Amino acid sequence: MLGKKVDVVWVMVGGAIGGVLVLVAMVLSQQTRPAPIMIEPPLPTGTPMATATPGPIRVYVSGEVVQVDVYELPAGSIVADAIRLAGDFTAEAAVERVNLAQPLVDGMQINVPRRVVVEVETDEAQPVIQLPANGLIDAPGGPATGGRVNINTAGLEELDTLPGVGPATAEKIIAHREENGHFARIEDIMDVSGIGEAKFEAMKDLITVGG
Repeated sequence: MLGKKVDVVWVMVGGAIGGVLVLVAMVLSQQTRPAPIMIEPPLPTGTPMATATPGPIRVYVSGEVVQVDVYELPAGSIVADAIRLAGDFTAEAAVERVNLAQPLVDGMQINVPRRVVVEVETDEAQPVIQLPANGLIDAPGGPATGGRVNINTAGLEELDTLPGVGPATAEKIIAHREENGHFARIEDIMDVSGIGEAKFEAMKDLITVGG
C-alpha cells in the first residue's frame, strides 16, 4: 500500500511539474513571438488634371509684305515672327508704324501700311507752254484742247508741265488710266495717289478730259 501511495505522489508531482513547464513555455513563447506586421494600403489620391498644351496660332499677314498669306506659328510668337514668315517688308512698307514686339493672338490680322510719300513742291520755274497764234495747241493723239493738257491722252513730259506734278506723279496718272480707263471728268484725277484738293485747284484750269 505504501508503494502505491508513493507512486501516486510521484505521478501527481510529475503532472504538476509538467503543467508548470507547459505554462512557462507558453509564457516564453508569448514574449518571444514577434509583433504582427500590419500592411495598410495608401489612401487613394485624386488624379491630377491634365493641362492643355497651347495649340498653334494662325494669323493673316497682309499689306506691304513680300507674301500675303495666312501663317501658322507656335504659341508665344510675336509680330516680328509673322513678318519674317511673310518674307519681310516691301520697300514701300511703313515699318515704323508696326509694333514688332506685339504678342500674336489666334485669328488676328497684321496689315502693314504703305509709307506715305509727300511730294515737296519747289520754287523752280515750271516750263512755259507756248501757244500758237490761234491760242490752241494739239494734245498728243487728240484734237486741239484750247491750251489745256488732256489727262486722258497726254504723255509723261506733258503731264510733268502741270503745277504740282513731277515725273513720279505723272507716271501714276498714266498707270491709273491704264488700269481704270479714261478719266470721265477732270475731278477724277484726285483718285490718283499724291493728288489732293490743293494740287487739283492749282491745275484744274489747265487740264481737260477731251471732248
